[in-house]
Amino acid sequence: MITVEHLTKRYGSVTAVDDISFTLETGHIYGFLGPNGAGKSTTMNIMTGCLAASAGEVTIDGHDIFEDARQAKRLIGYLPEIPPLYTDETPWEYLCFVAQAKGIPAKQIPDEVARAVAETRLDEMAGRLIRNLSKGYRQRVGIAQALLGSPPYIILDEPTVGLDPLQIIEIRDLIRQLGEKHTVILSSHILSEVQAICESVLIIAHGKLVAFDTPQNLEKMLTAAGRMTLCAEATPDQVQGLLAGVSQVTGCQAREDEAAGGCRAELTLQGDANAAARAIFLAFAKAGRPILQMTPVRADLENIFIELTEDEPSGKKEPIHESGI
Repeated sequence: MITVEHLTKRYGSVTAVDDISFTLETGHIYGFLGPNGAGKSTTMNIMTGCLAASAGEVTIDGHDIFEDARQAKRLIGYLPEIPPLYTDETPWEYLCFVAQAKGIPAKQIPDEVARAVAETRLDEMAGRLIRNLSKGYRQRVGIAQALLGSPPYIILDEPTVGLDPLQIIEIRDLIRQLGEKHTVILSSHILSEVQAICESVLIIAHGKLVAFDTPQNLEKMLTAAGRMTLCAEATPDQVQGLLAGVSQVTGCQAREDEAAGGCRAELTLQGDANAAARAIFLAFAKAGRPILQMTPVRADLENIFIELTEDEPSGKKEPIHESGI
């Protein structure tokens, strides 16, 4: 378990990370989202012991990252946004060096490097100079060094940045496989990537944690909870007239839809969505106008991200916390 409590980082008068707290359980893949300058990389650098905090605590399985750094760092594998590769070495030579730096016993290094090479599918490239490898294979080398020593926690900062679409797919598949054996914390600007891979999402904006929940729960709670699509056997004017008597409907854009056999409308709602749906159903049933479809509109992760990060924080808004995985 990784526990972050009241973490703060200041650079003079600028607060990069502002009193954030969260707990990451083992056995999951977490997504870490935020706009440029939000404090994501700063938080990751503090969590891995690469940067000191101005205040707060970070513990890795009970080991304080500052007070018990040696033991805590043994539990973490870290891929920074720019992998620290020695391009005049081969992946095998580089990984042997990193294994030594991590304190892995000399007799175990060949087997440990071979395991990391196999897990990241670098076998055919292990003997080539790193400077001659593609961006995708360099990222694999960076991930391989994070795997050395079999740390239970893998932290990846923008692992697919700069890759072509095929390389992105390959790295995503690799991250999913890592999630079967490790707890993975993944930072990314690609929202679809986080939505496809991660089981839970942390969103940080202006240095503050503004959300921590599953993508599915965030979709239910935010942005589109007050919208609904309606399709009924009626004209647009009839739909408008029937909905005028439903107090929960505050807006309606209706148009004919021959393919659907009637009218399709986009509704804006207030209050409880279930109560609104019931009132709409009863109004149409009483008028003898069949409802063919009535569907709440769910927000996607992109809309959620925009809603939570576009405005300056007031300091009073409580973050949306995880309800459980």
